[in-house]
Amino acid sequence: MHHPGVEIPLVQAEPAIGGTLVQKLSRLCVRLVERVMPDPFVIAVLLTAFTCVLAFAIAPKGGVDTVLGGWYDGVFKIASFAFLVALTLVTGHALSTSKPVARLLTRTASFATTPTGAMTLTFFVSMVGGLLNWAVGLVISALFAREVAKRVRVDFAWLVAAAYAGWSFYVCGISSSIALVSASAGSPMNIIEQHTGQILPMKAFLLSPLNYVPLIVLGLALPVIFRLMMPSAKDMVAADPAKLMREDTVQVEPAAPRTIAGWLDHAWLINLTIVGVGGAYIATKVLAGTFKLDLNMLVLIFLLLGMLLHWKPKAYLGAVNNAARIAGPILIQFPLYGGIMGIMSATGLADVMSQAFVHHASPQTLPFWTFVSSLIISVFVPSAGGHWVVQAPFAVPAAVQLGVPQASIAIAVALGEGAADMIQPMWVIPLLAIAGVGMGRVMGFTLIIFFAMVTVMGGMLLLYPHV
Repeated sequence: MHHPGVEIPLVQAEPAIGGTLVQKLSRLCVRLVERVMPDPFVIAVLLTAFTCVLAFAIAPKGGVDTVLGGWYDGVFKIASFAFLVALTLVTGHALSTSKPVARLLTRTASFATTPTGAMTLTFFVSMVGGLLNWAVGLVISALFAREVAKRVRVDFAWLVAAAYAGWSFYVCGISSSIALVSASAGSPMNIIEQHTGQILPMKAFLLSPLNYVPLIVLGLALPVIFRLMMPSAKDMVAADPAKLMREDTVQVEPAAPRTIAGWLDHAWLINLTIVGVGGAYIATKVLAGTFKLDLNMLVLIFLLLGMLLHWKPKAYLGAVNNAARIAGPILIQFPLYGGIMGIMSATGLADVMSQAFVHHASPQTLPFWTFVSSLIISVFVPSAGGHWVVQAPFAVPAAVQLGVPQASIAIAVALGEGAADMIQPMWVIPLLAIAGVGMGRVMGFTLIIFFAMVTVMGGMLLLYPHV
């Protein structure tokens, strides 16, 4: 299987000139991002410094002790959440690389026969995966892009950008952190319940036109935009299909050594024992009516399914070893963004930024300005759950004061998070690590998608804020 973190050699093309207006614009964005965007870790460090400067300059409690104390608290307060996210990625990746799932991806990818068809299929597979679950969707989108690139000669960064754009709609799906915590009674992150005493049902979030209309419109429009951005033959940078096939060829599992240790390492009964215990626990929760799909339960489900589909302990541990490589950059960046979140909360900087947008808002414009402020805050705090904790304490009371439905505010924050993912590189890292492609070209294409998403989402929130 592919080793995450190893970049795939690409078939280079000569620089092209000419093309359509959209192709020229996308080529300009790609070259600009490639030249100016540093590594995501460097971006996180620079954002930390910038947040400190802003806190000193405009925050109401911007003293040195408060800034440093907020940073320290934030770095370690997010540790448990970062570990859960990493476990979700690792167990989700291990599940996605099991033989049954790999065969399903291969069969689905065989439907792609042209560059446009390959991009469109990749986009929708990623979108469906993201709507079902953000972690599985992120892994599936990268693996599927690799499968498609083996069959159709396309610009690989363009294809991966389409996968990432499709995945970003996880904010509209059933694994949306904002929707899940707002529907969870007693959750410390349920800001709506804390201010209103009410729970926001999942259906109020998922079935709101504010949520599904932008999803439908962009689901139809973005493949068209990607088609217009498709690099010409002279400008194409394609993956090497032979290289992809060699890396993804499933190795024949060696026979178990004739020792007790070797027999135990290959004993399917070991896997079934854990699957049985975990499955029994889930069954008791379902029968008692207390089942809740939070991150803890998600990790357990991924673990059990992965162990079941890989069948033997040795096979599952091999999949986990490969998957663990994608979690490293996330683990090291989460504390930095936790520190930024801590500074913004401790100093009141988040309050200043949010109030700058909502202070003069009306009931008609509050969702739109909440969306705009969400775009900005997402750059500093790219985790949807952490972002909600930062922004909701100011957006939710404003909605109460102006009589705006809380669903509109929750959706506005979520949509801003999804759009900002197109310019905030943290979540693209695991996808790039699995796909094996550089960040600069991918983010060059997603920069244009960012403006398309902002236009549709912002327009919907401005014109129909309470539907």
